[in-house]
Amino acid sequence: MALRGLLEAVPGREWPNGASPGNAARAVPAAVDIQPACLGLYCGRTVLAVNGSVETYGDCGVCPRGQRTDDNKICRECLGSPDRYDWLYLGFMAMLPLVLHWFFIEWYSGKKRFVYPFSRSWQRGSVTVLLSRSSSALLQHLTALLECSAAAVVTLLLSDPVGSLHIRSCRVKKLSDWYTMLYNPSPDYITTVHCTHEAVYPLYTIVFIYYAFCLVLMMLLRPLLVKKIACGLGRSDRFKSIYAALYFFPILTVLQAVGGGLLYYAFPYIILVLSLVTLAVYLSASEVEFFKDLLVRKKRLVVLFSHWLLHAYGIISISKLDKLEQDLPLLALVPAPALFYLMTAKYTEPSRILSEGGNGH
Repeated sequence: MALRGLLEAVPGREWPNGASPGNAARAVPAAVDIQPACLGLYCGRTVLAVNGSVETYGDCGVCPRGQRTDDNKICRECLGSPDRYDWLYLGFMAMLPLVLHWFFIEWYSGKKRFVYPFSRSWQRGSVTVLLSRSSSALLQHLTALLECSAAAVVTLLLSDPVGSLHIRSCRVKKLSDWYTMLYNPSPDYITTVHCTHEAVYPLYTIVFIYYAFCLVLMMLLRPLLVKKIACGLGRSDRFKSIYAALYFFPILTVLQAVGGGLLYYAFPYIILVLSLVTLAVYLSASEVEFFKDLLVRKKRLVVLFSHWLLHAYGIISISKLDKLEQDLPLLALVPAPALFYLMTAKYTEPSRILSEGGNGH
């Protein structure tokens, strides 16, 4: 205050525009055009025009599709590519309907043989072919694989950039990026500013598009195939695997809509746990106690190798293979659960436990 008084008392001192040290603090804000801060975690300003290095921004609000806010609350176009973990997540979501297709096809398949005559256009007369229900199931398995593979390719081709199997994406930073609808600000606690957009573009919506194509292709291909090759199953059984898909597709859609972010971070552990549990249940139900029991039927080896692939997929998803020299040796653990089961199955035989309990051991 004393310095201020001395400066104001300097004789002959003239200040520009009538300013003085006393009102200098009031003069600075008038010379700077400061935009109000953008509220909300995911609200941003869109870039309206670019003139050289000068950008003109719009009002604070929701970012357009394919964009997300940067650190300065400016909506920027997503120009990155999905990293390895993102592709592994998309692969997991793509495997879910395929695995469920295979499960229900196998569940509703029998073992009896039936005869189905059909004619070939390039041959005269008709050809009678012996088809077993297992052969019918195999054809349905292959058709389900074809449906899901075609749906995945079409989905990638229709994603931005259109016509390419590569997609551009926004980087996932945290769990809240998946649930932007929960972070719409209310400045006056009455009016809500809606800034909901896909901050993880396109990892959230691309799964819905894939499921839609899977459902459409299944309805176009599977009924015709089942009607031709599975007539021995009976009218009530031949389409049950398709009916099951009409139930689990809505369930998968709701699961992605509600728990997409949780699945993104938890899917490697879900794969490991479920594959271990299902393998143990299958080996127990098939009464496999020794390695030679696996060789009795080829189906058992197929199931075993399929679970090993799931084990490897889960391990790779957890490690991300960032350091190959450290992460690749972890794949040696893939057959460990099956080996542990085969070595300990004879000690957990229920009849043996009951007999030893009756003898007082």
